Amino acid sequence: MKKIFIIAALFSFSLFAAEPANIAELSDKELSVAEKKMIKAKQEQEAIAEEERQRQDEIKKYVQELNLLANQISKEKVWMKSYASYLTSLDVRENLEKIKKRINYLRKNAKHVSEKDELTALISKEKILTSQIEKLKEKDSAPFSKLLTPPHIEEIPNITNPFDIFTGISLIKNLEFDFDDYVKRKEQLTDLISLLAKEKELYQKMNALEQDDKYKEELIAKEKQLERFETALDTIIATEDVYQKRLEIIELNINKDLEKQVWRLVNISIVIVVVLIFFFLLKQIVKKYITDNERFYMANKIITFTNVTLIILILFFNYIENVSYLVTILGFASAGIAIAMKDWFMSILGWLVIVVGGSIHVGDRIRVDMDGMQYVGDVMDISLLRMTILEDITLTSVTTNRRAGRIIFIPNNYVFTRMIANYTHSTLKTVWDGVSITVTFDSNHKKAMHLTKEITKKYSKGYTDITRKQLNKLRNHYSLKNTNVEPRIFTFINPSGVTIDAWYLTNAYATLTLRSVISLEIVDAFNAESDITIAYPTQMLHLEKPAKSAPPLATPPEDV
Repeated sequence: MKKIFIIAALFSFSLFAAEPANIAELSDKELSVAEKKMIKAKQEQEAIAEEERQRQDEIKKYVQELNLLANQISKEKVWMKSYASYLTSLDVRENLEKIKKRINYLRKNAKHVSEKDELTALISKEKILTSQIEKLKEKDSAPFSKLLTPPHIEEIPNITNPFDIFTGISLIKNLEFDFDDYVKRKEQLTDLISLLAKEKELYQKMNALEQDDKYKEELIAKEKQLERFETALDTIIATEDVYQKRLEIIELNINKDLEKQVWRLVNISIVIVVVLIFFFLLKQIVKKYITDNERFYMANKIITFTNVTLIILILFFNYIENVSYLVTILGFASAGIAIAMKDWFMSILGWLVIVVGGSIHVGDRIRVDMDGMQYVGDVMDISLLRMTILEDITLTSVTTNRRAGRIIFIPNNYVFTRMIANYTHSTLKTVWDGVSITVTFDSNHKKAMHLTKEITKKYSKGYTDITRKQLNKLRNHYSLKNTNVEPRIFTFINPSGVTIDAWYLTNAYATLTLRSVISLEIVDAFNAESDITIAYPTQMLHLEKPAKSAPPLATPPEDV
């Protein structure tokens, strides 16, 4: 187009240049013809100029559109960076191949110093380029290989218990999220290809308007680029179909397992609810027909323990797929577990002995010897591993511990290894307690014994009658030889006098109260008698008078 414009301009210039020389010689007819030619040439020139302006305007418009497309294409950073990385990798490998060829040539033919220096420089450059290629992620793969590869699906776990339900739901969500992300990549690639196609079309139009090598090279590059992106789109579409079908199969299997676990959970929940209702009704029956609080407490504990154990067994046998395999493992591990948890097992066995044997109940007053100390208190609770007692103020607290009110935790295995005394076993609620008092040797000890016996009978009569009834009930379970429940008086000779030891039955939970009352009554009774003297440690001092000295002999008078 530029050549045509130049030829037309030269032709017009030649016509105008020749016009002054020949215009006088032309006739009117010839003059009109020449004017027409000049007008026509001028019109053609203006048409050509207008066409050129239109062409330049179109080129400017296409350039503006290309700039807008370039801005839109630059927003697709993921795909364009991947493609740029691929092109960089190609350039680096191409340069590396050239350098290797040059190195091989110089190694064979290098003779001058300059060639040897060039060889050394090329070897260093080869190492640098090799390290760069190693760092490029898509070194040995096609462009967009990572973007085209769908997310990796890890091994799908088996859903075998209720906790795996949440894992399965989370896994499905993650798979759907990964698939949506893959679909978004495809949509982004589709939009990018549309922009690249427009860009290629603009370059074709610009190349048609102006035959320039620059536009032709750009057009070829864009065609190659578009071809690679279209190939990538075909690949991602095919991969998406396969990936989607695989996800559908996986989700179908997961949903089947989830449905199976949900139904199993519903069935187990129904069974557990039925068991809970049954044991609740059983507790109501026990509460109605067992009036003794201690027996009700123990029965309630047994029912609760049985309820919990049964629920655990229901869950255990429903969620253990291979019970025999588990039993085998437990068989091998039982020895180590028994050694490591010996005290726990012994406590559980002790709990069974206590509950089944009935030697100790909640509410009983017991004494336990632990590490050289004695603790007396009331049993508040008997759990699977330990007993809990509340220490009371007893004679042990007064004479030995000098404190009380503590909560004492006693492992159940102590029933096998320690001394545990039960003051209120079975129906018994009384114990024997005693008061000792010493009178002098010259006191009326028979009268003192009588007074002591009457006082103990008076204050312990109610407990004596109660114990008599309790022992009669106890005969059904034990062989009893001596059932005498009357107060007993014993006398012993001590260095300080005659000791009267009175034993009587009293309330097991309040021994100090009756002891205090009886002790004061005996002292008052003894003090009221003139022939009874309470003995206590005394000392007698024997003082000897000094011997009288003989009077001095009189001096005889001297003879005068």
